[in-house]
Amino acid sequence: MAKDLKRCAVAGDESDPLTMRVYPAPSRSGRTAFQRDRERVVQSRAFRRLAGKTQVFTSRSSDHFRSRLTHTIEVAEIARAAATVLGLNEALTETLALVHDIGHPPFGHAGERALDHCLRQHGRSFDHNLHALRIVEHFEQRYAAHRGLNLTLGVREGIIKHSRDYKAEEHEELKEYFLDLRPPLEAQLIDLADEIAYLTADLDDGVESGLLEIGHICENIPIVGRCYRAVAERHPLVEEKYLFHEALQLMQNILTDDLIANTLANVEAIGAQSLDDIRRYPRRLAVFSPEIESQRLEEKRYLYNTLYTCEPLEREHAKAEEVVTALFNFWVNDPEELPAGHFQDIEAEGLARVVADYIAGMTDSFILEQYAQVKRAIRR
Repeated sequence: MAKDLKRCAVAGDESDPLTMRVYPAPSRSGRTAFQRDRERVVQSRAFRRLAGKTQVFTSRSSDHFRSRLTHTIEVAEIARAAATVLGLNEALTETLALVHDIGHPPFGHAGERALDHCLRQHGRSFDHNLHALRIVEHFEQRYAAHRGLNLTLGVREGIIKHSRDYKAEEHEELKEYFLDLRPPLEAQLIDLADEIAYLTADLDDGVESGLLEIGHICENIPIVGRCYRAVAERHPLVEEKYLFHEALQLMQNILTDDLIANTLANVEAIGAQSLDDIRRYPRRLAVFSPEIESQRLEEKRYLYNTLYTCEPLEREHAKAEEVVTALFNFWVNDPEELPAGHFQDIEAEGLARVVADYIAGMTDSFILEQYAQVKRAIRR
């Protein structure tokens, strides 16, 4: 078995079609196309706004909880580490990790569900991957000659395909993104790096919030329990919370190592010798082993049953959905109240989509300010 997958990696040189941009851009000495994309993403307003968007908690006050931005950084660390070991294109992998959540609205998944529900009343829908593509292609305005960030084809493809596949017959507007092919391994890694990051972080934040207890976690999530006992044996007199933190790090390493090893084994098993072989294989190859996948699902079920759907967070989610729905309906019914800069897109995109786009770009604090203002206006 080969030690890495360089032969199947995205080349990323000037001859690689995945480095092509919609608008001409001069090359820069010492920086690849994907490295330049990474800079464009990090310097964008949408990326900065991730600091003010919910990861799990919306109203619980703590500087220690993850935001969407800090989660993104953690995903990038894991994805880049895996790409390095596998010999894949690190710059492309890191860029995709940094941009993967850029399309999320305020209030996390509760906000996304509310926006999707609102849009479906108008025959539309909300998908944060597709919205991320709209952000980098249209909403970000950083250059004099064109709208959007003018990212490479490889990054734009990865934005929409890192976590799911889209059917060509259902998405004619995405035809340039090779919908009949699997994404490169660099993009395939992102969804699993995302899983590893949030499975680790949500347990940590859940304990920090007081909603989860370390003992209960260790009793009900076997992989965490094993890691905790292994750490406790080495450090018998250390305080529980420090043992738990180290156990989570050990678990993260186990998941990451499994992803690396299983991806390598899968590529070797099908005899892939090129990126084209990866793309044409009918299934994704960057996946966990069956054993680790089973343990991942155990942990995910635990988090869903004990944290994501617990009463305190359900109240937060209900409030988030109320805020999003109320503002959406207010602006749809009274579009003159929208900021002037949004009127130009109504004819082309439709009022409902424009309102959803406006809301999706907000941070948690900004949307709450807007909600308070609207309620005061309605009272008058």
